[in-house]
Amino acid sequence: MGVPVPDSVDYILLDEATIRNRVQEMADQISADYHGIRNEDFLLVGVLKGSFIFLADLARCLTVPHRVDFIALSSYADKAEATGSVRLIMDTRADVAGRHVLIVEDILDTGYTLRYLYRLFGAREPASLRTAALLSKPDRHKVEVPLDYLGFSIPDAWVVGYGLDYADRFRTLPYIAALKPRVYQK
Repeated sequence: MGVPVPDSVDYILLDEATIRNRVQEMADQISADYHGIRNEDFLLVGVLKGSFIFLADLARCLTVPHRVDFIALSSYADKAEATGSVRLIMDTRADVAGRHVLIVEDILDTGYTLRYLYRLFGAREPASLRTAALLSKPDRHKVEVPLDYLGFSIPDAWVVGYGLDYADRFRTLPYIAALKPRVYQK
Protein backbone atom coordinates (compact mmCIF):
# COMPACT_ATOMS: atom_id res chain seq x y z
CA MET A 1 0.00 0.00 0.00
CA GLY A 2 2.78 2.45 0.82
CA VAL A 3 2.84 5.78 2.59
CA PRO A 4 0.56 8.41 1.05
CA VAL A 5 2.33 11.39 -0.49
CA PRO A 6 1.40 14.59 1.39
CA ASP A 7 -0.11 17.44 -0.62
CA SER A 8 2.92 19.59 0.34
CA VAL A 9 5.24 17.35 -1.68
CA ASP A 10 6.08 18.47 -5.20
CA TYR A 11 7.85 15.28 -6.32
CA ILE A 12 9.73 12.29 -4.94
CA LEU A 13 13.43 12.72 -5.53
CA LEU A 14 14.73 9.41 -4.12
CA ASP A 15 12.50 6.41 -3.47
CA GLU A 16 12.90 3.88 -0.67
CA ALA A 17 14.68 1.25 -2.76
CA THR A 18 17.18 3.74 -4.18
CA ILE A 19 18.02 5.02 -0.70
CA ARG A 20 18.27 1.51 0.76
CA ASN A 21 20.64 0.37 -2.01
CA ARG A 22 22.90 3.41 -1.68
CA VAL A 23 23.06 3.17 2.12
CA GLN A 24 24.10 -0.48 1.75
CA GLU A 25 26.82 0.51 -0.75
CA MET A 26 28.08 3.18 1.63
CA ALA A 27 28.08 0.71 4.54
CA ASP A 28 30.03 -1.79 2.44
CA GLN A 29 32.68 0.83 1.66
CA ILE A 30 32.88 2.00 5.28
CA SER A 31 33.12 -1.61 6.49
CA ALA A 32 35.98 -2.25 4.06
CA ASP A 33 37.76 0.94 5.14
CA TYR A 34 37.45 0.14 8.85
CA HIS A 35 38.04 -3.62 8.59
CA GLY A 36 39.93 -4.98 11.60
CA ILE A 37 38.99 -2.20 13.97
CA ARG A 38 37.76 -2.97 17.48
CA ASN A 39 34.27 -2.04 18.69
CA GLU A 40 35.41 0.53 21.23
CA ASP A 41 37.67 2.18 18.67
CA PHE A 42 35.09 3.05 15.98
CA LEU A 43 32.48 5.67 16.82
CA LEU A 44 29.64 6.84 14.59
CA VAL A 45 28.45 10.31 15.62
CA GLY A 46 25.01 11.20 14.28
CA VAL A 47 24.02 14.84 13.97
CA LEU A 48 20.54 15.27 15.41
CA LYS A 49 17.81 15.43 14.42
CA GLY A 50 18.15 14.97 10.68
CA SER A 51 20.57 12.04 10.57
CA PHE A 52 18.74 9.67 12.91
CA ILE A 53 17.11 7.47 10.25
CA PHE A 54 20.17 7.46 7.96
CA LEU A 55 22.45 6.67 10.92
CA ALA A 56 20.22 3.80 12.09
CA ASP A 57 20.08 2.21 8.64
CA LEU A 58 23.79 2.75 7.99
CA ALA A 59 24.78 1.29 11.38
CA ARG A 60 22.62 -1.81 10.83
CA CYS A 61 24.31 -2.41 7.47
CA LEU A 62 27.88 -2.16 8.79
CA THR A 63 29.81 -5.40 9.18
CA VAL A 64 32.47 -3.89 11.44
CA PRO A 65 32.05 -3.39 15.17
CA HIS A 66 31.11 0.15 16.14
CA ARG A 67 29.46 2.33 18.73
CA VAL A 68 26.94 5.09 18.17
CA ASP A 69 26.68 8.52 19.77
CA PHE A 70 24.90 11.76 18.93
CA ILE A 71 25.51 15.49 18.84
CA ALA A 72 23.02 18.33 18.37
CA LEU A 73 23.70 21.76 16.91
CA SER A 74 21.76 24.88 16.16
CA SER A 75 22.30 27.58 13.59
CA TYR A 76 21.59 31.17 14.46
CA ALA A 77 18.53 31.33 12.22
CA ASP A 78 19.13 33.39 9.09
CA LYS A 79 22.56 34.54 10.25
CA ALA A 80 24.04 31.08 9.65
CA GLU A 81 23.56 31.51 5.92
CA ALA A 82 25.74 34.59 5.89
CA THR A 83 28.13 34.00 8.78
CA GLY A 84 28.26 30.27 9.37
CA SER A 85 27.36 30.68 13.06
CA VAL A 86 26.73 27.30 14.66
CA ARG A 87 26.01 26.58 18.33
CA LEU A 88 26.51 23.31 20.23
CA ILE A 89 23.26 22.18 21.89
CA MET A 90 24.22 18.64 22.99
CA ASP A 91 27.68 17.10 22.97
CA THR A 92 28.61 13.45 22.61
CA ARG A 93 28.79 11.37 25.75
CA ALA A 94 31.76 9.36 24.51
CA ASP A 95 35.34 10.58 24.64
CA VAL A 96 36.62 10.63 21.05
CA ALA A 97 40.33 10.89 21.84
CA GLY A 98 42.17 7.99 20.22
CA ARG A 99 39.04 6.67 18.50
CA HIS A 100 38.20 6.48 14.83
CA VAL A 101 35.29 8.90 14.43
CA LEU A 102 32.81 9.03 11.57
CA ILE A 103 30.54 12.09 11.61
CA VAL A 104 27.19 11.12 10.06
CA GLU A 105 25.17 14.01 8.59
CA ASP A 106 21.86 14.05 6.77
CA ILE A 107 22.77 16.78 4.28
CA LEU A 108 25.72 18.92 3.28
CA ASP A 109 24.20 22.27 2.41
CA THR A 110 26.40 25.34 2.96
CA GLY A 111 29.07 23.30 4.73
CA TYR A 112 29.16 25.48 7.85
CA THR A 113 27.83 22.76 10.17
CA LEU A 114 30.20 20.09 8.93
CA ARG A 115 33.14 22.51 9.07
CA TYR A 116 32.25 23.31 12.69
CA LEU A 117 32.04 19.60 13.57
CA TYR A 118 35.27 18.75 11.79
CA ARG A 119 37.11 21.41 13.78
CA LEU A 120 35.41 20.44 17.05
CA PHE A 121 36.26 16.75 16.76
CA GLY A 122 39.66 17.37 15.22
CA ALA A 123 40.69 19.30 18.32
CA ARG A 124 39.76 16.30 20.48
CA GLU A 125 42.55 14.20 18.96
CA PRO A 126 40.71 11.26 17.41
CA ALA A 127 42.76 8.46 15.84
CA SER A 128 41.05 9.40 12.56
CA LEU A 129 38.19 11.63 11.52
CA ARG A 130 35.96 11.07 8.51
CA THR A 131 32.61 12.35 7.38
CA ALA A 132 29.56 10.81 5.75
CA ALA A 133 26.50 12.59 4.40
CA LEU A 134 23.47 11.08 2.77
CA LEU A 135 22.88 14.17 0.61
CA SER A 136 24.85 17.08 -0.76
CA LYS A 137 23.61 20.21 -2.51
CA PRO A 138 26.72 21.35 -4.43
CA ASP A 139 25.01 24.55 -5.64
CA ARG A 140 24.66 25.73 -2.01
CA HIS A 141 28.17 25.01 -0.72
CA LYS A 142 29.79 28.10 0.82
CA VAL A 143 32.87 26.50 2.41
CA GLU A 144 35.07 23.54 1.52
CA VAL A 145 34.74 20.60 3.89
CA PRO A 146 36.09 17.07 3.74
CA LEU A 147 33.43 14.55 2.74
CA ASP A 148 34.60 10.96 2.68
CA TYR A 149 31.32 9.17 1.99
CA LEU A 150 28.40 10.62 0.03
CA GLY A 151 25.05 9.08 -0.77
CA PHE A 152 23.64 11.44 -3.39
CA SER A 153 24.24 14.87 -4.91
CA ILE A 154 20.92 16.62 -5.34
CA PRO A 155 19.65 19.88 -6.83
CA ASP A 156 18.89 22.91 -4.69
CA ALA A 157 15.39 22.04 -3.51
CA TRP A 158 13.89 21.93 -0.02
CA VAL A 159 13.85 18.20 0.66
CA VAL A 160 12.05 16.25 3.36
CA GLY A 161 11.74 12.66 4.47
CA TYR A 162 14.18 10.03 5.70
CA GLY A 163 15.00 12.27 8.69
CA LEU A 164 14.87 15.63 6.90
CA ASP A 165 12.12 18.04 7.83
CA TYR A 166 10.33 21.27 7.24
CA ALA A 167 9.15 22.90 10.50
CA ASP A 168 9.62 19.52 12.22
CA ARG A 169 7.23 17.80 9.79
CA PHE A 170 7.76 15.03 7.22
CA ARG A 171 10.84 13.45 8.93
CA THR A 172 9.45 9.93 8.88
CA LEU A 173 8.52 9.73 5.23
CA PRO A 174 10.35 6.65 3.88
CA TYR A 175 11.56 8.50 0.77
CA ILE A 176 13.16 11.88 0.06
CA ALA A 177 10.89 14.40 -1.60
CA ALA A 178 11.04 18.01 -2.71
CA LEU A 179 8.49 20.31 -1.14
CA LYS A 180 6.30 22.57 -3.20
CA PRO A 181 7.83 26.07 -3.03
CA ARG A 182 4.53 27.55 -1.78
CA VAL A 183 5.03 25.58 1.46
CA TYR A 184 8.32 27.19 2.50
CA GLN A 185 8.06 30.56 0.72
CA LYS A 186 5.26 31.82 2.95
